[in-house]
Amino acid sequence: MSDITIRLLEQSDHADWRRLWNAYLDFYEVELPQEVYASTWERLFSSGEFEPKGLIALVDGKAVGLTHYMYHRSGWSLANKCYLQDLFVDPAVRGVGVGAALIEAVRKAAEEAQAGEVYWLTHESNGKARRLYDHVAENTGFLKYRL
Repeated sequence: MSDITIRLLEQSDHADWRRLWNAYLDFYEVELPQEVYASTWERLFSSGEFEPKGLIALVDGKAVGLTHYMYHRSGWSLANKCYLQDLFVDPAVRGVGVGAALIEAVRKAAEEAQAGEVYWLTHESNGKARRLYDHVAENTGFLKYRL
């Protein structure tokens, strides 16, 4: 496996982002309206403090992974927190470090932004991802509820 490059999304990444984002949504069996795709892409390049940010992973110049993350305030600390909202790695390259490299890049960005913590959610049935997450982070034991 060649070196993994992680960098901020660029406008020229739109086709690769769309391909990877579609594969991620397909994995979770979710369909989104076209307006959401357009809005999400636009917001990834907005300058607001709490707007989402995006990273893309490249192996041999080919886009193979992506992540979206955002900062938010917390009533539990003075520092913002960093929510790693989405993480996807092409199944053809899973297990070689792309996911860990994306998580580490988010951790470094959060550290530079002086965010107090990085956290994320995953479905309990997502065993392969959970093996990675258990290796790079602490499972807090919290469950998600939604209204």
